[in-house]
Amino acid sequence: MNAKTPQPASTERDDAASTDHIEEELRRYDAYLRDLRGLSPGSRRHDLRIAGRLLRQKFGSGVVDVARLSPADVRQFLADQLDARRTPSNAATLALGLRSYLRYRSACGDSVNAVTAVILSPAHWRLATLPHALTAEEVEQFLNSFRLARRWPKRGYAIARCALDLGLRAGEIARLTISDINWHTGTLTLRGTKSFRQDILPLPVETGQALADYLQHERPPTSNPAIFVRRLGARDQPITSCAVQKVITRAYRRSGLPHSGSHALRHTLACRLVEHGSSLKEVADLLRHRSLNTTLIYAKLDTPMLSTVPLPWPGSES
Repeated sequence: MNAKTPQPASTERDDAASTDHIEEELRRYDAYLRDLRGLSPGSRRHDLRIAGRLLRQKFGSGVVDVARLSPADVRQFLADQLDARRTPSNAATLALGLRSYLRYRSACGDSVNAVTAVILSPAHWRLATLPHALTAEEVEQFLNSFRLARRWPKRGYAIARCALDLGLRAGEIARLTISDINWHTGTLTLRGTKSFRQDILPLPVETGQALADYLQHERPPTSNPAIFVRRLGARDQPITSCAVQKVITRAYRRSGLPHSGSHALRHTLACRLVEHGSSLKEVADLLRHRSLNTTLIYAKLDTPMLSTVPLPWPGSES
């Protein structure tokens, strides 16, 4: 029986080193996104994924040398990625991710102008579409669907009220802790949000009742500080943002609604506020938008305000 010839130690080390080149590059890029650009973990994962695909397609497991990256390489990468999903949103996502990585390489001293010039974004008319929001009847359908949930109906209902009444993102819901709720003042504190600030929000009665019902009657006994926990083996851990999204998606499915994510619930809250006379600044504050420009989409829903600025009839005297 022939024994397998062992690889020289030096060769094994070289192979291990070669497979680490791209991972090391991505670690440095991640530190740049975190420390200099202040991006959240979710946003960083998105940019790292696109950069990683580009680097592996061009360099395999070899040394990353951006000087060898040509405009033709980037065009080919975009063509390959769009073959899998040819939509304007995917094209825009890829373009943003590539520009972000090349911006980092430019900060490192690389000349990337020629490569960046071939990255074109699809035409997208800003504020061209109305936000997708639920009607009052759809909201009732959605909330009633939790009575039909087979598992954890109170937890699902509390999650839904956090998204619908407070406009919380999936990640913000997943990170809520017991200490974030002040029952005496009726407020909820958000920490580690997308904008890296601490926000104190008023806690609506319906939301507080849903949370209290879940905490008293359905949350498992645990020392974990998270409000929404799950059992993994012998340990309790906070649920993830993906788990929050699944709770909401399943509720849509049970209620027969065409929506799929928690953002429709944020839009529903914003539309309701605008329809009841809230200013765009108030909507922006509640949704914790970093820029008021993000909130401008809801201006198109304020028909009473828009009706005060009618255009003159064509052909009439101004």
